[in-house]
Amino acid sequence: MTEEKATIPIKDKYLLTIREAAEYSNIGINRLSRMLNDPYCSFVLFNGNRKLVKRIEFEKYLSESRSI
Repeated sequence: MTEEKATIPIKDKYLLTIREAAEYSNIGINRLSRMLNDPYCSFVLFNGNRKLVKRIEFEKYLSESRSI
């Protein structure tokens, strides 16, 4: 018996992986990684060594920014 993993749409997720955030925002993974390394980044959440993106705060950041 195979188990199917339920997929939640990105718009309904609170936290995104770097790959999901890159796909969602059309920003490259490398650029997004550099943004998350900034000590003043407000939309990063660390789960151990893993970096996750807070989607709502990320959207606010993008809507208020003119360039990245």
